[in-house]
Amino acid sequence: MGNRTERLLAIKEIVSNNKISSQEELLGILVRRGLSYTQATLSRDLKFLKVNKISDPEKGYIYELPDQHQVHNNEIAESYAAQGFVSIQFAHNLGVIKTLPGYAPSIASLIDRSSPFEIIGTIAGDDTILIIPHDNVSDKDVINALVLIIPELKNKLSGK
Repeated sequence: MGNRTERLLAIKEIVSNNKISSQEELLGILVRRGLSYTQATLSRDLKFLKVNKISDPEKGYIYELPDQHQVHNNEIAESYAAQGFVSIQFAHNLGVIKTLPGYAPSIASLIDRSSPFEIIGTIAGDDTILIIPHDNVSDKDVINALVLIIPELKNKLSGK
């Protein structure tokens, strides 16, 4: 998995599970986890993830992911999506995801709601999803975007 994807997944996990009040604090945690970072890269990643600050009675202001209060529902949707995922193949810059019967519409909706830069949109049938990537986006970029949306796919897609 790409270094950027690892960083973004780490930021999501850290911000979701800790009260982080500054970039310096977050940067320190990331460095201790072995992820090399510059302040500028961290700022870009926070912006990409749409992380914002909210008021906290203990620490003043802390980072929060968009819709972090709905994390439980997102985890259920991500787990459901990972269970239904079968495979992905690419041809002529288009991706085709095969799912178990009935899973494709829900997985495609999850991808579309996440609005990743790499993917313009999806078209879903019962067990197949067409992924339409942006121009100049590689297959690997699409896979990394899918792992950010559905972290449980990391092990299923690691060989791609």
